[in-house]
Amino acid sequence: MRFLVFLFTTTLVAARAFAQGPSISPVSPGVDIEPYRDIVEQIIEAATSDSAAYNRLAYLGDVFGHRLSGSRALEDAIDWILEEMETDGLSNVRGQPVMVPRWVRGEESAELVSPRDENLTMLALGGSIGTPEEGITAEVLVVSSFEDLEARASEAAGKIVLFNVPFTNYGETVQYRLNGATAAARAGAVASLIRSVAPFGMQTPHTGTMSYADDVEPIPHAAITIEGAALLQRLADRGERPVVTLKMDAHFEDDVLSRNVIGEIRGSVHPEEVVVLGGHIDSWDVGTGMMDDGGGCVVAWEAVRILHDLGLQPRRTIRVVLWTNEENGLRGATVYRDSVMAAGQIENHVLAIESDGGVFAPVGFGFEGSDEAFAMLEPITELLDPVLSEGSRGRKGVTRGGGGADIGPLMREGVPGMGLNTDSDRYFWYHHSPSDTIEVLTPDGVQRCAAAMAIMAYVVADMPGRLPHTSVDGD
Repeated sequence: MRFLVFLFTTTLVAARAFAQGPSISPVSPGVDIEPYRDIVEQIIEAATSDSAAYNRLAYLGDVFGHRLSGSRALEDAIDWILEEMETDGLSNVRGQPVMVPRWVRGEESAELVSPRDENLTMLALGGSIGTPEEGITAEVLVVSSFEDLEARASEAAGKIVLFNVPFTNYGETVQYRLNGATAAARAGAVASLIRSVAPFGMQTPHTGTMSYADDVEPIPHAAITIEGAALLQRLADRGERPVVTLKMDAHFEDDVLSRNVIGEIRGSVHPEEVVVLGGHIDSWDVGTGMMDDGGGCVVAWEAVRILHDLGLQPRRTIRVVLWTNEENGLRGATVYRDSVMAAGQIENHVLAIESDGGVFAPVGFGFEGSDEAFAMLEPITELLDPVLSEGSRGRKGVTRGGGGADIGPLMREGVPGMGLNTDSDRYFWYHHSPSDTIEVLTPDGVQRCAAAMAIMAYVVADMPGRLPHTSVDGD
């Protein structure tokens, strides 16, 4: 899920004035793509001649299932990936230790008990506290926004507040998932619900992380389906007083040990300089996390495997990193950044690429960095063209505006960042829901994403000049 921390981190990066930072090898005005045409043809042929990446992704989902931070399933999946990377012949394969939070969902339910009995399909939101064992039974106050709740705050005491907020875009609507419990608690509510953060539903709830402000008493916070929220809205509009019983066992346990997964192709000329690419290997505890973000991990891994199998060794090192704990902590990304900083290697990170937007048909890459760096990358669009789709938003190729949550910590230190863009109009139909399974993806889309990642990583790692870093505060 690139979206949560990405919303906050890359906005800060984009707001800075971009300027060239220290450079280790010479900077050229733009990459000459001619020497790479034959190599790119080889990459595309290798990536699209079979369904190796898609099949590997399906195996990950089928055998290990969802991979919530702190779970045995996540660690078993990591063990398998480390073994497979060794078999693939990648260099310096290792697990980087990371302590991660362990939030446990437990049993949960929401029942409409008045004016009639009906189960309301729901999911507790990640990080929420639970209810008392007997649950919470209370009248539901349906509001349409934070402002609506503020205007009706006098009605909220002792009730369950439902934020029935239709999806506009993720950045706006996710605020009710993140901050709804705090707002409802301040108004005196005993629990809070949200309409799932999604534009489309088939009685499918969507989970995701939430937070509490330090100055409020935490209350349980959960998502119900679009249809469930609409039902409660209609009852309230008719003057009924809907009553719901909410039961949640959600709780935190002690932090546990997890790992980032790392493998490389070592550079032939500047092995100390690194192009890093990856996704996050953890997922929420519903569905199998194929779109968010098993697919992102596998296409980054497959990109490096393809380059290795073709015997392509670029000037710089290409490093695949599958970060742990993106969904509810971002600790894997933070530990990786801290390790790079401690080793004095941040200036040697040439580019960070993330795939966390669903591995649907690729349309290009969104870039965040200096104008000079962007100009160097633009010609690569022509090399990518055979595997790209037009998309529905006219953003084909290498475009401005990109990054991701896991590369955000690196970007804040001046490393140029790039996110794989796909034709992802249906992404939020499945996001953080039980529907995030292999069926929402296609072999063709997955394989072309792997090709796009391999092309971009190889050309940037091999081109004679390196991308300049951006300025950071204090530079």
